[in-house]
Amino acid sequence: MAKQKEKLVAEITAMETDFTQWYTDVVLKAELIDYSAVKGCMILRPYGFAIWENIQSDLDRRFKDTGHENVAMPMFIPESLLQKEKDHVEGFAPEVAWVTHGGSEALAERLCIRPTSETLFCDHYAKIIQSWRDLPKLYNQWVSVVRWEKTTRPFLRSTEFYWQEGHTAHATEAEAREETLRMLEVYADFYRDALAIPVIRGRKTESEKFAGAEETYTVEAMMHDGKALQSATSHYFGDGFAKAFEIQYSDRNNQLQYVHQTSWGLSTRSIGALIMVHGDDSGLVLPPRIAPIQVMIVPVAMHKDGVLEKARAMKDRLGRSLRVRLDDSDRMPGWKFSEYEMKGVPLRLEIGPRDLAAGQCVAVRRDTGEKTVLPLDQLEQSVRDLLDDIHDNLYAKALKRMNERIWSAAGWDEFSRIIAEKPGFIRAPWCGNEACEAKIKEETGATSRCIPFDQPEQNGSCVCCGKPAVTDVIWGKAY
Repeated sequence: MAKQKEKLVAEITAMETDFTQWYTDVVLKAELIDYSAVKGCMILRPYGFAIWENIQSDLDRRFKDTGHENVAMPMFIPESLLQKEKDHVEGFAPEVAWVTHGGSEALAERLCIRPTSETLFCDHYAKIIQSWRDLPKLYNQWVSVVRWEKTTRPFLRSTEFYWQEGHTAHATEAEAREETLRMLEVYADFYRDALAIPVIRGRKTESEKFAGAEETYTVEAMMHDGKALQSATSHYFGDGFAKAFEIQYSDRNNQLQYVHQTSWGLSTRSIGALIMVHGDDSGLVLPPRIAPIQVMIVPVAMHKDGVLEKARAMKDRLGRSLRVRLDDSDRMPGWKFSEYEMKGVPLRLEIGPRDLAAGQCVAVRRDTGEKTVLPLDQLEQSVRDLLDDIHDNLYAKALKRMNERIWSAAGWDEFSRIIAEKPGFIRAPWCGNEACEAKIKEETGATSRCIPFDQPEQNGSCVCCGKPAVTDVIWGKAY
C-alpha cells in the first residue's frame, strides 16, 4: 500500500517561506548542534557528531584503500614557520587567530592556531625525507581548525570546524598531479555513493585557487535553493612549498631534487550539504549510508501480548548488519513518527497486533512517505533493498534538480537576467581575464565556481566583455 507523504513537523519554517530560517530550525530542532559561549563556534551534539563519525569512517576507509596513513600534527604553528611561504600566509592572514600569552607570561613568538597545516607538514617532511626511497609520503589527519570568520553559520562557515586534510609528497610532478586528481575522484565518488549528492568536478580559476597552490580542483554541489557549496578541494602545490622549506631528496642518480606536493580536504560543511540538498519542510532527510539510525522500529499498542517481544526480535535480527533503534518509550506513536521524520531516519518499521498476527510489519520511507508491507520472514533482505532504493532515489532527485537548474547564457544581459531571476548555476564562456571575473562578481553576486572538465570544442565569446573565450565556466551564488 502507498500513502501520500504528509508533513508531520509543524515547528519547522517552510523552505519557500524563509530558507535561511528553515535551515536554522532544522539544525537546532533535529539536535545536530547547539551554539556555544564563543561566537561562531558550534557544539556538535551526539546526533550531529554521529553523522560526522559515519562520514569520517567511510572516507577514512577510502583513504586507506588508496595507501594513505593517518597522523596528528600540533594545533599551534610558530609565526616564523607560517611566514616561510609568502602567498600562503597572505592568503590566510585575515582569518588567523593568535596565541600571545602562556599563562600570565607573554610568548617570545606568537603562535598561530592552525587554520590549515601545510607549514607543519612541510617542516616535518624536511626532516624525514632524505632519499627517493622515502617517497611518496601519503599522510592525512582528522582535526579541527580555526578561521576567524566575520559571518558564521552552523556547518557552512564556523570559526572552528572539523575536517580532514591530506598532505602528500612525491618524487615527480606527474605523480603529484595524478594524486591531486585521484583524490578529487575519491571525493566525487564519496558524495555520490555515501551522501547521494551529485557534484560538478572542475578546476578553480587563478583568483579562486588556494593560497600557495599552483592549481586547485573542486567538487561543487547545488543546494535546494540553487546556491553552490564548495564541497571538497584538492590542490597541486608543485615544488613551491618544498623550496620554501627545503624539502629535498636524493634521486636514483644521487642528485638532489625537490619534492612535489599536494593537499586535499573535506569538512563538516558536508553535513550542511546533506541538510540543504535532501531536506524538506519536515526536517532532515538522511541518506541511509551515513544516517546514525538507518531503521527505527516503533511498536504500536506495545502493551498487547507479543508486540514488544517481536519488535525486539526484529531489532536483534536487523542490528547484526544495520544501525537500528527500537523506541519502546511510553510516548505516543504520533510523537515518535514526528520525531523520526524530523531527524531524517531513512526507514521506519511499525508493528502492531494485526501485523503480528499476519507475520508482517509496515515500512515507511522518509524520502517519499510510501508505506509498504514487509513479510517478517524476508525482513533482512527487504529492508536492505529498501535502503538501497532510498539512496538511489535521493541521488536521482538531486541530480534531476541540479541538471534542470544549470542554465546557459551567451551574453551579459542574458547572464544578468538569469542570475537575478532563476536559482541555480550558469554555464557561460569566459575570456580568462580576471577583470571580467571580478565584474561579474561585483555586479551580479555570482562567482566562478569552477572550470568544468567537460569543455566544448569552441568556446564562443566571453559572457562579460564579448571577446573570444578560452573556456566555459560554471558561475553561481554560493555559501
